[in-house]
Amino acid sequence: MEIPNIIGAGLIVIGAALGIGRIGGSAMDAIARQPEASGKIQTAMLIAAALIEGIGFAALFAS
Repeated sequence: MEIPNIIGAGLIVIGAALGIGRIGGSAMDAIARQPEASGKIQTAMLIAAALIEGIGFAALFAS
C-alpha cells in the first residue's frame, strides 16, 4: 500500500466509527425517552450500523 492509500483507509475507518458511535448514542437517548420502543430502536440501530460497516469495508477494499 502506498502512503495516500493508508491515509484514505484510516479516514474511512474513522468516519465509519464516528457514524456508528453517533447512531449508538442517539439510540440510547431515544431509548431513555421512550423505553417501550426499545426493541424497534435497537433494530433500526443495528441495521444502520451494519450498513455503515458494510460501506466502510467496501471502501477499504476499493482503496
